[in-house]
Amino acid sequence: MTLTERTQQIYAAFGRGDIPYILEQLDPEVRWEDWGEPNSAQTAGVPWLKKRHGRDGAREFFEIVGTMKFHQFSVLSIMEGENQVASEVELDTELPGGTRFREQEIHLLTFGPDGQIVRFRHYGDWGAHIEAATAMAQSAN
Repeated sequence: MTLTERTQQIYAAFGRGDIPYILEQLDPEVRWEDWGEPNSAQTAGVPWLKKRHGRDGAREFFEIVGTMKFHQFSVLSIMEGENQVASEVELDTELPGGTRFREQEIHLLTFGPDGQIVRFRHYGDWGAHIEAATAMAQSAN
């Protein structure tokens, strides 16, 4: 199975809410949103872009994402390299409190020699993420 096919299966699992399947595809020590130095969204405290480690950290990410309503989640293209896949994704999300957030972003998945994901990163409009997280926090108060 190619990395593209594996990635398509992971997105299909996300679409049907099968988070246990996704977690099985992750290396036990997966680095989630691990940028070395924090990016501006992490510094601003965007909860879904927090640096995480291991399957438990990834599970925390999916718990946060599970509170969101996706009006659209479309994978526009997938590009495969030797051990990485970059996916262009378009989404329209409603956050808790009603803030609507639309964006195109890139997901970068790095696979280990055993085919499990060892690192996952979002690349997107950090300003839009910060604005959405701020509005969500304000609506919670």
